Amino acid sequence: MYPAFRQYIGIDYSGAGDPQRSQSGIRVFLAERDTAPVAVSSPKVHGKHWSRQALAEWLREELRMGVPKLVGIDHAFSFPMQYFDQYHLKADWNEFLVDFRQHWPTDIQAVEALRRQAEQMRTGKATWRRLTEIRAGGAKSVFHFDVPGQVAKSTHAGLPWLLFLRNALGDRIHFWPFDGWEIPAGKSALAEIYPSLWNHTFPIENRTPDEHDAYVSAAWLCTSDQDGSLANYLRPDLTPEEYRYAQIEGWILGVR
Repeated sequence: MYPAFRQYIGIDYSGAGDPQRSQSGIRVFLAERDTAPVAVSSPKVHGKHWSRQALAEWLREELRMGVPKLVGIDHAFSFPMQYFDQYHLKADWNEFLVDFRQHWPTDIQAVEALRRQAEQMRTGKATWRRLTEIRAGGAKSVFHFDVPGQVAKSTHAGLPWLLFLRNALGDRIHFWPFDGWEIPAGKSALAEIYPSLWNHTFPIENRTPDEHDAYVSAAWLCTSDQDGSLANYLRPDLTPEEYRYAQIEGWILGVR
């Protein structure tokens, strides 16, 4: 049955600076079933932008509520299989998050500060891409730092906060597709998104690029649930082997 959700949250993320410092690049828009997306300001600091910590704490409280929400965040939720092979990691997303947090504690330190500590770095090659990034076309590798449109910094900054939400919310939240390709009725869900898939289909009006990415994400999540097309995107056209990879590497919601 559709629509499956009551609220839709689009998040344009940023890996800049310290995790407790507000960042102008973090934008949040929320849509209801019958209303256009509206900007959500950080409740922590009046008149200031979100920090990654404030955002994670706000999401924790929002997702504890009974209203089923679909949240899209524009950073990768996992790494390519080459990374798992390189470091002899079990093909298990929960263990990956814990292991990553041990090497990259970006919930307490800035990504750039950790990058300067070469002896602590565990990384991969900029040529390694997940299957979903290849299918998406222009999506960059999670290890491709210091280039326009990079997702590497935001991914490295955001992964420990996914672990934070995982630990705080348990089975109250469905991490798609790691918890399964089907989202149980009545449950809130978090998914990786790629706003470039949709940001040309909505007029930018007076929004900044960061605001527009968050706006179109919330708008697309809402409209695709309303018209029933979301169900098709939740089950992309993959072979059994590709499904196995994607449930470890993650998948961008909206990529067929």
